[in-house]
Amino acid sequence: MLIPILEKWCNENDMPLSDKQKNDFAIYARMLVEWNEKMNLTAITEESEIAVKHLIDSISVLKFVSIDQGASVIDIGTGAGFPGIPLKIMRPDIKLTLLDSLNKRLVFLGEVCRVVDAEADIIHARAEEYSQKPEYREKFDYAVSRAVANLPSLCEYCIPYVKKGGMFIAMKGSDGENELLLSGNAVEVLGGKTDNMYHFELPDKSSRIIITISKVSCTPSKYPRRGTKISKCPL
Repeated sequence: MLIPILEKWCNENDMPLSDKQKNDFAIYARMLVEWNEKMNLTAITEESEIAVKHLIDSISVLKFVSIDQGASVIDIGTGAGFPGIPLKIMRPDIKLTLLDSLNKRLVFLGEVCRVVDAEADIIHARAEEYSQKPEYREKFDYAVSRAVANLPSLCEYCIPYVKKGGMFIAMKGSDGENELLLSGNAVEVLGGKTDNMYHFELPDKSSRIIITISKVSCTPSKYPRRGTKISKCPL
């Protein structure tokens, strides 16, 4: 059930899957369900829902954003690996970094990457702390995040990782447009400029929005602030 749903969507969107990609997605979905019995990774465990709400939702980025060949991509607050691992399966050329604050999730992600032979840097850290490290600050072509925080806060977590000329990709639900209206100051202060907002529906008719923000100037050194400040007093 999972692969036919995924393959149909990919064919309709000019992203035909190779046999290896089909196999990798099937392995990933199976491991997600198996490991979910030991730890809380996802509330979605039915095959058709994994295909739509996790896999298709993740790779929908590629329908709207032309990610450069060999680009560095950091998935912030990756959780069970979405959207980072599906993007890596679709685009093995990208240099992927997965960041999450819960180590047990990263153990799972490391095993998935090993089994499907997907190379990725896996970082156990809070997003607001690691972007202050010189080796990670403004070093990535793209930062991407899905369902982590409201957009004003999410901008402060993610934009500091993006190099000038790069892009932050925010994956949101139907409330994304309202969140963007509240994010103008945060985007500007952090050195960004809103590019586009893409509305679309998943095969189950649920609404999704992808927001792209270009990095046009360096993020001031005082950002990001501590996590409590970011959540309680968004820019």
